[in-house]
Amino acid sequence: MSINQIQDEIIEEFSYLDNWVDRYELLSDYGKGAPKIPESDMVDKNLIDGCQSKVWLTAELDRSNPDKPLVIFHGDSDALLVRGIVALLIHVLSGHTPKEIIDADLYFIDKIGLQEHLSPTRNNGVVAMLKQMRLFALAYQSVIK
Repeated sequence: MSINQIQDEIIEEFSYLDNWVDRYELLSDYGKGAPKIPESDMVDKNLIDGCQSKVWLTAELDRSNPDKPLVIFHGDSDALLVRGIVALLIHVLSGHTPKEIIDADLYFIDKIGLQEHLSPTRNNGVVAMLKQMRLFALAYQSVIK
């Protein structure tokens, strides 16, 4: 499934919810359902600067298909709502090629109203997470060329 197809599914899922209390609850559900990262990955080098809560993000390059290596993200947070945002971003971007991640237009964030319903510091955190995910993709892109 393409990044845009995943984004469209998320937009549709959020469109069924009339208010932001329900949307926050859905984000929290994403956080509850997300796999936890190992304690060994909850170290300072994996922390995202600029986040209000602690957010850890790691990535690996899956080369099981040599013709199409994929970036796999793992993330976690100490705050449930933020953990849900991390899970949502991972759901959209993980399992795609570095180029697909770098070139992605992440329109779902605006379409579901996430940016306008988060505090400025949480918005800065989302931007910082996306920046780090793209940096991982750029690093892997340079390795596979």
